[in-house]
Amino acid sequence: MSRMQYYQMLSTMCPMHVIMGRSAQITFAGPTARKLCPDALIERAFLDIFEIKRPREISTMEALIESAGKKLNLTLRAPPYRQLKGVLMEGPEVGQLIVNLSFGISVVEAVQDYNLTAADFAPTDLTVEMLYLVEAKSAAMKASRQLNERLQAARIDAEERALTDTLTGLQNRRGMDRMLAKMIEGGRPFAVMQLDLDYFKAVNDTLGHAAGDHVLQEVGRIMTEETRSTDVVARVGGDEFVILVNRSLSHDELAGIAERINARLEGPILYQNRQCRISGSIGIVLAVQYAKPSADELLGDVDTATYAAKHAGRGCHAFYSKKMRRETREGWAVRG
Repeated sequence: MSRMQYYQMLSTMCPMHVIMGRSAQITFAGPTARKLCPDALIERAFLDIFEIKRPREISTMEALIESAGKKLNLTLRAPPYRQLKGVLMEGPEVGQLIVNLSFGISVVEAVQDYNLTAADFAPTDLTVEMLYLVEAKSAAMKASRQLNERLQAARIDAEERALTDTLTGLQNRRGMDRMLAKMIEGGRPFAVMQLDLDYFKAVNDTLGHAAGDHVLQEVGRIMTEETRSTDVVARVGGDEFVILVNRSLSHDELAGIAERINARLEGPILYQNRQCRISGSIGIVLAVQYAKPSADELLGDVDTATYAAKHAGRGCHAFYSKKMRRETREGWAVRG
């Protein structure tokens, strides 16, 4: 067998080997070994490229020869300073040494560092199979993450849909109930405003339900524009809306919100060049009116205040007071 045939055989069976003579200079390197060093390996001193940590720190060629047949722990002296495993044996030629190298458990990082492929490993090397398993696991984990992200997005979308009024895009009754519970639990000052549309039935009866839907959408838009993003605007019934004012405001400030909303509702609202004349009866209750407010109590009392606004002439607002509890809605004879 010629020397070239011998080197080709080694390169196929041990692509990550280096051959050196007694002078400690590398005379030949397998194709994978050559990828470890950005500069040429040939005619360079082995110990200038590799630092041997075990079996003990070796700094001379004589000490290296004495380690023949033993497993070596090495580190590349150049970035990324990859740790390697190796075994040194005497070659068939006089004074020849052969070191077969491997990456050990750091093979995955090494593949990325040196852009290695399956062709850079011996055909029988179990590393190739391990790399396939790692790649398959990585692909499976990526697919799992993507699936989880889609499921999470679908869950969030489903939750948002479950809490959203499909016509207006506002929170629905369920969403409002959830936010109200959070505000009560938070213990910070807030207010509840309820708006019942006046004369909405007449819009449906004279212009049709399409006009009614348009009016409801416009009402939602107006209420959103007249409040802050931290407030919650919800449609809780056919023509009933609730605003949870998530901040501390005075009676005058809350009254100002109600008046601005009603001024815009009475605009009037146009639908296909026809006027939809409506207004809003608005009830207002403040959480600070209660030692420990509950959702049922707040919603019941703001409903009472809303009926009081209707009884007062519609298109206006009313703040809840304990005096209203002594009034009966039947006595007010309010029509929707």
